[in-house]
Amino acid sequence: MTDSTPPGSPAAVSPPSGIQDMERLLQAQQAAFLKEGEVSLQTRRERLNRLEHLLASHRESIVDAILSDFAGHRSAPHTSMTEVAAPIAAIRSTGRHLQRWLRPESRPLPLLQRLLGARAEIHYQPLGSIGVLAPWNFPVYLSVGPLVGILAAGNRAMIKPSEYTPETATLLQQLFKRYFAPEEVAVITGAADVSSHFSSLPFDHLVFTGSGAIAKKVMQAAAQNLVPLTLELGGKSPVIIGHGTDMAQAARCIIDTKLGNAGQMCIAPDYVLVPRDRMQELVAQLKIVTQAMYPAVAANPDYASIINEAQYHRLTGYLQQARAAGVECIEIAPQEEIDQAKAVNKIVPTLLLEPGDDLGAMQDELFGPLLPIKTYGHIDQALNYIKQRPRPLALYYFGQGNNAEREKVLTGTLSGGVCVNDIAAHASCESLPFGGVGPSGMGAYHGIDGFRAFSHARAVYYQSRLNPMDLFGLRPPYGKRYLKMVENMIGRRQKN
Repeated sequence: MTDSTPPGSPAAVSPPSGIQDMERLLQAQQAAFLKEGEVSLQTRRERLNRLEHLLASHRESIVDAILSDFAGHRSAPHTSMTEVAAPIAAIRSTGRHLQRWLRPESRPLPLLQRLLGARAEIHYQPLGSIGVLAPWNFPVYLSVGPLVGILAAGNRAMIKPSEYTPETATLLQQLFKRYFAPEEVAVITGAADVSSHFSSLPFDHLVFTGSGAIAKKVMQAAAQNLVPLTLELGGKSPVIIGHGTDMAQAARCIIDTKLGNAGQMCIAPDYVLVPRDRMQELVAQLKIVTQAMYPAVAANPDYASIINEAQYHRLTGYLQQARAAGVECIEIAPQEEIDQAKAVNKIVPTLLLEPGDDLGAMQDELFGPLLPIKTYGHIDQALNYIKQRPRPLALYYFGQGNNAEREKVLTGTLSGGVCVNDIAAHASCESLPFGGVGPSGMGAYHGIDGFRAFSHARAVYYQSRLNPMDLFGLRPPYGKRYLKMVENMIGRRQKN
């Protein structure tokens, strides 16, 4: 497919240019969906193939746009992996399994109905037009990631990228114009007022990724039209260091994800709980690993800047508050690096040892390269600490050779997902659902769970030629056979 040959059907409407146009576009998508009727496997695969071509053919432009939105300070290789390669892998995985997912799913029936020839099935049908409100931290992946399941399920989509990544949003709008008709997929750009109106549209489903505070507003707007939601909201994802942990391995995994995109990641470790007698060992290993992965910060192209001044001042405010409270803050960089980093909106990796729970760094999701570390004596103390706080999007446990402790962590906590002896690996596993619970979100997607999240599970019952209602006299006028059936269904209480 060449860039000069726009695939897809000719556009009947132009892409939206303002708030009022969004309503017209949604109506056009919903009308096209009804006109299309059954969405074939071939059509779904063809749309997924176009999405893959869009990403693969414009990899460099996508990376350049994202780097521009981060003022040029974001890792190009990491961006290529997370924003291009990862969604392409999801597209290919979905394509391999889609035919099986589309088959009717048999459900069990009581023996009598089965013997008479009845059948019960679930048919997964597309919903219509799905809205996607994407955030700024991974502006392409979190736009395209939900879209994989949306297209696989046979839907159309409207995407609103964040206003904090305008270069990426503009590029996505241009690319989707070339690869999809607006009635299939369209990208809307604009400021916060556009996002607000977007969330009030009568979609058939709406996906939002972002903060809990904004999610409440999105839910209020969607409720006016009873639009169902998938919310991915992040939260303070803890790391539990078990007593038998290989500390060097744990430190590598923690720093790898914590400092990827400078911590601006919904599943980044937000704080660490470590046995009291191993605190210094953990700190030493975190220093070693950080200095090995990021020997420099300010001029290091692999170390991302903070997205904007507001986020930068929010994070430095946490540090100022912690220092004022007497918290030991360990900056893993020489002083000259710390000074140089400020000029490019970067914050050096910083450990906060035993911060108080009343501090902002322990109250809010950090979304930055700050890592609070708190100690515990017995594993029950760590679990109680987590259970007393809002349920996080992810929970991480490190420990070797203590299966009882591991199972205690798994059964004694509740989070959107769990990763044992690694960080964030569960989120890249397409066969697992990805989503939160309670304050960290609702609903899930990825793989078959994304396909089902954006489908209607339609119950279908095939009655047998011999209908039990007729066969056993279960229609009015009700008589003894009917009453006997009721008694048999309820059952008689046995006498002692």
